Amino acid sequence: MLFKAVYRGLEVLHIRHYCRRIEFTFTVIFCSQGLCFSALYIADQCHSDGTNIIRPSGSEEKSGRINLIKYRTLGKTGLKISEIGMGTWQLANDPNMWVGSDLDESLRALYKFVELRGNFIDTAWIYGYDDKSPDRHPSEELIGKYLKESGKRDQLIVATKVPGKNMHWPALKGVPVSEVFPNDWIEKCVDDSLRSLGTDVLDLVQFHVWQDDFANEDGWKETIQKIIKSGKVKYWGISINDYQPTNCFKAIDTGLISTIQFIFNIFHQKPTEKLLPYAKEHNIGLIARVPLDEGGLSGNINADTKFAEGDFRRTYFSGDRLKELDSRVNQLNELLGPEAKTLPELALRYILSWDEVSTVIPGTRKVKYAEENTAVSDGRKLSPKIMEELKKHIWERNFYDDCHEPWLKDSGFIEP
Repeated sequence: MLFKAVYRGLEVLHIRHYCRRIEFTFTVIFCSQGLCFSALYIADQCHSDGTNIIRPSGSEEKSGRINLIKYRTLGKTGLKISEIGMGTWQLANDPNMWVGSDLDESLRALYKFVELRGNFIDTAWIYGYDDKSPDRHPSEELIGKYLKESGKRDQLIVATKVPGKNMHWPALKGVPVSEVFPNDWIEKCVDDSLRSLGTDVLDLVQFHVWQDDFANEDGWKETIQKIIKSGKVKYWGISINDYQPTNCFKAIDTGLISTIQFIFNIFHQKPTEKLLPYAKEHNIGLIARVPLDEGGLSGNINADTKFAEGDFRRTYFSGDRLKELDSRVNQLNELLGPEAKTLPELALRYILSWDEVSTVIPGTRKVKYAEENTAVSDGRKLSPKIMEELKKHIWERNFYDDCHEPWLKDSGFIEP
C-alpha cells in the first residue's frame, strides 16, 4: 500500500520515466515515518523535462550543505553524466608536468566529488607517467584504488585516453597514423588501463592526440571496432590538439567517434564558432577541458606567482605572460557579482551556459575544489549581457611559440 502511494505520486508528477534511483522508494516502504519526505525527495531528483538532478544524502542535508548537480547527455552515447566532471591530470604527482600533489588529499577529493553526486571522471594512461616506471599509470591507479575501496564502479562513468606511441603532443603534421596509433599499441594501452583502473570495461577511451588526416586510414577504425566488440570499451572519442577545434571533423564523419574533448574557456572561445554547431549537428558529446586556463582563471595566480621546479606552468606562464594575465584577470574581476561571485565560478558558468557542452572537467586534486566546482552545477546560466561582455576578453595565444618544432611557431598552429 505504501509503495503504491509513492509510485502514484511519481506518476502524477509525470516523472516516473526519468527516475533512475527507484531503490529509494523501497527504503520508504520500511520507514513509514519518512514516507512523505521521501516521496518528495525522489520527485525532486527528476525534472519533468527529463533532466536528472540528484540531491545529497541525508547526512549532507543535516549539515546544511545542499548541492544539486545537473546531468546532461553525452551525445549519441546516451550516457547521463554530471555537467561538472573531474579532471585528474593533477591527481597524481607527475614528475614532468604537475608536481606537489598530496595523494591522500587527491583520494579524499575523489570521495568528495562522488559524494556530491559527480559521476564523470576523466583520466589518461599518461597522467603521472614516469619513464623510470614504465608499467605504472599513477592517476589511473589512484582512481582504481578509489573504485575498489568505494564499490561505486557501477555508478560512475570513467574515461581514459590512449597516448600516441611517439609520445608527442600535439600530433605532428605529416606523421602517419601508423607511427602514432599502431593497432597493437592501441590494444596494449586499453589493456594497461583496464588493469590500472581495476575494471572489466572502460566507458570511454579517447585518442589523446589527433591529426584529422588519420581519418583517411583504416587501421585504427578496425582496431577500435574490434575492441568494442570484445566488450572492453563502450565508446571512443578524441582529445583534440590545443587551439585547433576543427581538427576532428573528418573523424566525426566516420561515425566511429562519439565524443570530442577540447580546450574551452573565457580566453579561448574559438570552439563556439564551428565545433559546437558541428557537434550538435552530429550528436557528439563535448567534454570541455582546461576551463580555468591551467590556473590562470582560478584566482590563485598573479604576477608574483612562482611555480615549483618541474611544474610545466613555469613555461606556460613564462616571460611577461603572468603580468598580462594579472591585468586581464583584474578586468574580469569587475564582472563578478550576483551571477558569479568568484573567478572560477564565472569561468565554469561561462562554459555551462552553452547547451552543446556535455560536461566540463576542471582539474580537481583537493576536497575544497571538488566542493566549489560541483556547487556551480545548479542550473543557473550567465545572462546574455554577461555572455556578450565576455567576448571582449578573448585572449588567443600560442604558448607553444618557444617549442623546437618550427611548424608550432607559425600562425597556422592556432586556427584563424
